[in-house]
Amino acid sequence: MSDPRTAALVMALRGQGISEQRVLEAMEKTPRELFVEKPFEASAYENTALPIACGQTISQPFIVAYISQALEVSPKHRVLEIGAGSGYQAAVLAKLAAWVYAIERHRPLLDAAKTRFAKLKLHNVVVRHGDGLKGWPEQAPFDRIVLSAAVEEVPQVLIEQLKPGGILIAPVGPKTSSERFSQHLVKIIRTEGGARSEPLMPVVFVPMVAGLPQESRTLDGASGTKT
Repeated sequence: MSDPRTAALVMALRGQGISEQRVLEAMEKTPRELFVEKPFEASAYENTALPIACGQTISQPFIVAYISQALEVSPKHRVLEIGAGSGYQAAVLAKLAAWVYAIERHRPLLDAAKTRFAKLKLHNVVVRHGDGLKGWPEQAPFDRIVLSAAVEEVPQVLIEQLKPGGILIAPVGPKTSSERFSQHLVKIIRTEGGARSEPLMPVVFVPMVAGLPQESRTLDGASGTKT
């Protein structure tokens, strides 16, 4: 028997303009309560962002669905997510793509996400502890790239890790601003001559941070390769 909470969520997403059936099915089959912290389990299916460990957040379901739809993922695609956080976005994308490569700079978040992927038998998700702003050059090029934390400008190195015709989606905006919706979700399409971008919608994301947290540098050494 299906969970009535997921059915209600899918209905709400349809009402907000999510029309891609594969995305709706992926959202319905991904148990969000598994990705939130224990104190917030009762709010898992509310259409809101929630706090997770390491001062980060899990995006609201609408944003996850919206990004998944805007990425136009096919079953043959290889997708890179930068800033995996709880793993929720990667888990949804894993039901849409052939492979998902997820980078997270916070080791505790990454370890928890790996446990969730294993529990859900998502064997097509590959994870890496590292600085997401450098991408994953050893696995490039990717068909799709998504940044799950905000940058002031999309690094050129990430655009270069896209295949021609590939799509990158990122929240772009200043690190600090008095305006709540100072960031915009931007869609970048790599072309033979470079890249073209189009704005999608105003958003609020935690900022992307370069490098690794101090505790990670201590554990992994200075050369360690987020949300």
